[in-house]
Amino acid sequence: MFISAQDLQVRLEYFDPPARVDPRADMAVRLPNWMQPLLTWLTAKPAPGEQAPGRKPGYYVVAACAATFGGSGLSALALLGLSVHPLLAWLLLPAGLIATSSGLGLFQVVIFHHCSHGTVFKKPVHNRIAGRLISAILLFKYFDGYRHEHMIHHNPAKLFTMEDEFTDFVVNICNFSSAFSRARLWRNLIVMLLSPVFHCRFMIKRIRGGLNSPNRKYNLIGIGVWSALIAGSIAAHGFIIFAVAWLLPVSVLLQIATVLRILCEHRVPSIEIIEARGSEIICHATAGVFAGAPLPRPGLGFARAALAWSLWYANMLIVQLFVRCFVLVGDAPCHDFHHRRPGKQWTNYIHARQADQDAGCPGYPHNYIETWGLFRAIDENFAALAAAPSDLIG
Repeated sequence: MFISAQDLQVRLEYFDPPARVDPRADMAVRLPNWMQPLLTWLTAKPAPGEQAPGRKPGYYVVAACAATFGGSGLSALALLGLSVHPLLAWLLLPAGLIATSSGLGLFQVVIFHHCSHGTVFKKPVHNRIAGRLISAILLFKYFDGYRHEHMIHHNPAKLFTMEDEFTDFVVNICNFSSAFSRARLWRNLIVMLLSPVFHCRFMIKRIRGGLNSPNRKYNLIGIGVWSALIAGSIAAHGFIIFAVAWLLPVSVLLQIATVLRILCEHRVPSIEIIEARGSEIICHATAGVFAGAPLPRPGLGFARAALAWSLWYANMLIVQLFVRCFVLVGDAPCHDFHHRRPGKQWTNYIHARQADQDAGCPGYPHNYIETWGLFRAIDENFAALAAAPSDLIG
């Protein structure tokens, strides 16, 4: 059966929709009110005029703990129930692994990150203690070193230099270069994420950062926690369950999510903007990346509308929901807001960014830019990297 030209055009426009009005505003007009809160969280964009929920840092701490430990528990239950109800167990296991990965991402992107800005807890010492514990237990870079490097990253004079943590990650972890073509960057990314060698090297680097830091006290805490977990799982004859429910998310899955997230956070601007530095580079080096797709255009015939809406719902409830839970966790979709207003209103980032955009982003020469879809964002960033001078990065 052949696909008609009209049906093919509908499918092409669905996956590569033409630019038009703000997709989130369109959703607010054309979709029911009861869907709006879910759409706000999923897309990380509010409906026009929507009020911020007024969340506090504690909300994200609780969410990170609930997702991490709840997901691990769900994965363990699924594995224990394989012999009782295999089909149900195999359905629950992916949900548990994604939940755990999401919680770990929240610890990484939100708690650990904002502790480095001193904005999770009221007292600086509490932010420092929490950051060091997270780095030791979850095997992140030693908190004090990360905080220093992250402050350099926020300096527009250092972006896209080898002192910049983003550039360091792209070059020394991903082995990417501005000398590569966009096609080669995509090929390298796919091979890298599937490579056991890459994941082993990345994990070794993380272990050294978390358990071989200059602070012996926190090294011992991390070693103690990991030793207790491994010894306990072996003693309980549950090491396989421990390996799948905890080791897999904290290693391979978290590393895949980290690579995808970092690669969509920044894009290399033109050489003129890099040389200008200042507020110009902040405006062009980051963009909002939103999990979602524009609604099917109105006026389609019944059959084409049914196809387009079926594809839209399938995309939102499968692909975009996975992206939001696994990669674009917390305030990652609004990373551009964080660079323009570091440390400001991050607990209500969705509405704060929109309010700043609606106000024209005072103090900056250009308003926000955005991309809808994780893979589109990475592709745009790869295109920008490939268009940069070959000796700029890598």
